[in-house]
Amino acid sequence: MERYNRNIIIEKIGEKGQETLSHSKVLVCGCGGLGSTVIANLSSMGIGKIGLIDDDVIEITNLNRQYIHKFDDIGKNKVDSAKEWINDFNPDIEVRTYKIRLNIENYKNIVQDYDLIIDCFDTYDSKFLLNEIAINNKKPLIHGAVTEFYGQVTVVIPEETPCLNCIIPEPDRAAKITKGVMSPAVSSIASVQSMETLKLLLKIDTSLKNILLTYNGLTTEYKKLKITKNSKCPVCT
Repeated sequence: MERYNRNIIIEKIGEKGQETLSHSKVLVCGCGGLGSTVIANLSSMGIGKIGLIDDDVIEITNLNRQYIHKFDDIGKNKVDSAKEWINDFNPDIEVRTYKIRLNIENYKNIVQDYDLIIDCFDTYDSKFLLNEIAINNKKPLIHGAVTEFYGQVTVVIPEETPCLNCIIPEPDRAAKITKGVMSPAVSSIASVQSMETLKLLLKIDTSLKNILLTYNGLTTEYKKLKITKNSKCPVCT
């Protein structure tokens, strides 16, 4: 436990909390920009088991924000590169990789093995599908999204909080618009997701349940927006 000394001496964590983290199982969906910071943070925290879902390969345009992947990794599957990074950084962590594009059929033998899910996907379709999967399997979901200088985070607890469909009832799930994105904005949002993961696993303090946190990197502003369940939501009601 010496590796985690600076975690353990925090009063709200302690040895008991660190032990809880070492037995926790977290599924990271997306190993790109958000996933890079989330994966690094989870590995530093000492999460015992990390699952990685991504079917994409590394391209040179990823490297402005996906810093766990190296130039020599271009062309390699992101989950393989991410697993190598984790193994090098913290070999005590169990890593499971899933080289798949998540769909309504192939998730069934995956999500049941994890305590919570972190949404690091970068498309509407994948995010809203993951939202449905989390609700149907009663798994907490930590949603994050980022574009250009802006981002957002919320925590979805099945049967308790609004889900993504409550916030955006009719999303254009087929929309595919390539926008720029800056690494500091990505890291900021992913760090909030990581902190929400810590708080949920250890049951400490308040989380972003029923709150949509928005971030504006240009003005350095965070805003908390109160959100409520949609009584007509076809996903969570």
